[in-house]
Amino acid sequence: MKITILAAGAWGTALAIAFSARHQVTLWARESDLVDDMRQRRENVRFLPGFALPPELALENELATAGATAEVIIIATPIAGLRPTAQSLAALGLKTPLLWICKGFEVAAGKLPHEVIAEALPDVPGGMLSGPSFAQEVAAGLPTALTLASNDRPFAHDMALALHGGSLRIYASHDLIGVEVGGAVKNILAIATGICDSLKLGFNARAALMTRGLAEIARLGVALGAKKETFLGLSGVGDLILTCTGDLSRNRRVGQELASGKSLQQALADLGHVAEGVPTALAVHQLAGRLGVDMPITAAVAALLEGKVSVRDGIGQLLSRDPAEE
Repeated sequence: MKITILAAGAWGTALAIAFSARHQVTLWARESDLVDDMRQRRENVRFLPGFALPPELALENELATAGATAEVIIIATPIAGLRPTAQSLAALGLKTPLLWICKGFEVAAGKLPHEVIAEALPDVPGGMLSGPSFAQEVAAGLPTALTLASNDRPFAHDMALALHGGSLRIYASHDLIGVEVGGAVKNILAIATGICDSLKLGFNARAALMTRGLAEIARLGVALGAKKETFLGLSGVGDLILTCTGDLSRNRRVGQELASGKSLQQALADLGHVAEGVPTALAVHQLAGRLGVDMPITAAVAALLEGKVSVRDGIGQLLSRDPAEE
């Protein structure tokens, strides 16, 4: 299958490497200097150093050329780049089936990725590829299981079957909202667990945060129309466990840096990559308020990121909550 991946960040590059073993893949980047450097070095030194790009992987910085012959396009931008990228595809008149891998809510409108796509590219079949996965491990060919979710059942089944293989196990899902919510909100909880671990509050505290955080994810998801059982799968508890405990997690590292006394600006600058949990925390906190969904951990993280409370005060507020039935 001919696959075009839009955006050569760590995740886009990792998928390009993984899929090149079985498919004809083109990796597109907006920055011509990045494409030139990757062509010369056959490595994405800027975003995924240490992993050779397969010789058969095509590299392109002209969007029209990259998408012209694709049978499926995978948008690998951060959530902030999803709408402009989809709009650029629409301007080119491309109706190619889409997948997206960005996790979060569009901050301005609090919209999930599929809602953004529906506005920019109506009537184009699409879905999300998500699950517990670090880019470095995917690029290294280590075993990884992902969920491919779409409201179009045949599309989800057929695309999962086409992409499944090698070190990637891909499962089809028809709960697109649930998969998107799970992938988005777990990043907020990773910030919280990073704080918890940096403050040496213990494994008991981390387990409590993750478990109660999963309840928050499910409450929001169900309020938006998701199936509760989705959050017990790869894109729910699976992604949550990985992001909250893995040392490669960007959002977890943000929490650790904040707990060490750094400002949010310093933490993000030191990270050098996008941490989707930061804008997502603010968007989800506002959305939960509008829907009347109780999300105390999310509220505490949002208050911390906005500078309304200190790290210690935020933890104190969570610990001082009245007891309730689980």
